[in-house]
Amino acid sequence: MIPYGRQDVTDEDVRAVCVALKSDWLTQGPTVPRFEEAVAGVCGARHAVAVNSATSALHIACLALGLGHGDWLWTTPITFVASANCGLYCGAQVDFVDIDTRTYNMCPRALEVKLIEAEKTGRLPKLLVVVHLCGQSCEMTAIRALSQKYSFKVIEDASHSIGGKLENEYIGNCRYSDITVFSFHPVKIITSAEGGMALTQCDELAYKMALFRGHGITRDSQHMTQASDGPWYYQQIELGYNYRMTDLQAALGLSQLERLDQYVNRRRELAKLYDESLKNLPVTLPWQHPDVVSVYHLYVIRLNEKLENRHRHFFENLRGRGIGVNLHYIPVYRHPHYEKMGLYSPSDYPEAERYYRQAVTLPLYPALSEVQVAEVSKKVRIAIQEFA
Repeated sequence: MIPYGRQDVTDEDVRAVCVALKSDWLTQGPTVPRFEEAVAGVCGARHAVAVNSATSALHIACLALGLGHGDWLWTTPITFVASANCGLYCGAQVDFVDIDTRTYNMCPRALEVKLIEAEKTGRLPKLLVVVHLCGQSCEMTAIRALSQKYSFKVIEDASHSIGGKLENEYIGNCRYSDITVFSFHPVKIITSAEGGMALTQCDELAYKMALFRGHGITRDSQHMTQASDGPWYYQQIELGYNYRMTDLQAALGLSQLERLDQYVNRRRELAKLYDESLKNLPVTLPWQHPDVVSVYHLYVIRLNEKLENRHRHFFENLRGRGIGVNLHYIPVYRHPHYEKMGLYSPSDYPEAERYYRQAVTLPLYPALSEVQVAEVSKKVRIAIQEFA
């Protein structure tokens, strides 16, 4: 089976982890801040806060931005559930904005229409989580302008997108947002086995996120409510969580970061091979915005409308031929936990519904060979011919 994604762990990575394993620090030691500084340096951010998953990063980002009961968080329906769940963790309500027909990211036009209506009913969002699906940035200039007009905060869920660029600048510099979140899950661009990171240009947000990451505990006398009892003293000043990244994970992440450009370039090469080999088939290939450099975390094709009724057959046919296709993602509002809220109707998100009926993720990862790309493409062609 050729999987849709696979980590690439080298001997250098193993050596880096072994060094950390034999050091005095296994949990949060000196390697974690080194990893934070390295990622922040690549992206051009002032601060980076490493955590045990991108889900945790989204949670502490929401907390730092003051999301709570009575507030609304809006996000895209075509994402992993964590992009919406982070709002529920804070006691907020969640709503969705339909996707763009070409990028499959949140559509700025749909967002503006929804904001105009929400302003009339007093249900404007406090926070917007935009998702750079498949490694391609959203249209952040338009989204930023709307955030300024309607006074909401913005988190970039860039879990797919470290190494990507918008207008020749790295995603993660927070030029258009308050906080950007990366994931280092094994199938992402680089991995720390599990892990995530939140980046920001704001000193206060960085302090709050670090506080929420570590149980809400501080040893800084400037933030304590009374004078210290002695050198052992610390205070829990917020309800925080144990979201810390370990030095073992950070060591792996640091080692992987050295190959970031190599990984991104390889993914882009493979995407071009797919573009060429699939161009004459009745499928829609990934469209790239001219202002964006995508890292191609995922390569998603869409069956045309005449074939969408064979979507499941196509998917199962490829799985049966040893091609580990996947689907990213089931619209969040379709999951039972969200359905039982009674807030969402699929008819409100026609583009997301159309995408779900047509989308298939093909294998793409740095170790994928040209021969394997040809094999996947051949079997895609055969599967289509069987029912076209």
